[in-house]
Amino acid sequence: MRIDKYLWSIRYYKTRNMASEACKKGHVRINGNSVKPSREVYKLDKITVRKNQINYELNVLDIPTGRVGAKLVDIYRKDTTPKEAFENSELLRLSKNHYRSKGVGRPTKKDRRDMEDYLDESE
Repeated sequence: MRIDKYLWSIRYYKTRNMASEACKKGHVRINGNSVKPSREVYKLDKITVRKNQINYELNVLDIPTGRVGAKLVDIYRKDTTPKEAFENSELLRLSKNHYRSKGVGRPTKKDRRDMEDYLDESE
């Protein structure tokens, strides 16, 4: 089975076109090598998928005949993604919210003046 079809069938991508684009951009690797969307997947291959700034690591256990239900995905792959990858993405998400609250928009002139006054006082 093609790698783009495999990733679509085990529900890592919503559409097969999205899986194909990820392969073309180099976000998908099999056994450490970047692959094209037409690359065949075999049992015991190790796949690395970069999605949402997380490197998911998968081991192919079996090849599905078509798209499978969410409850049956674990029959066809084993997710070996380290927990640190998810913790790093959580830290990245929290660090973005540290400086400005979401939905506040760009700093205004008043915000800039307040920052300059604060910096002048500290010096």
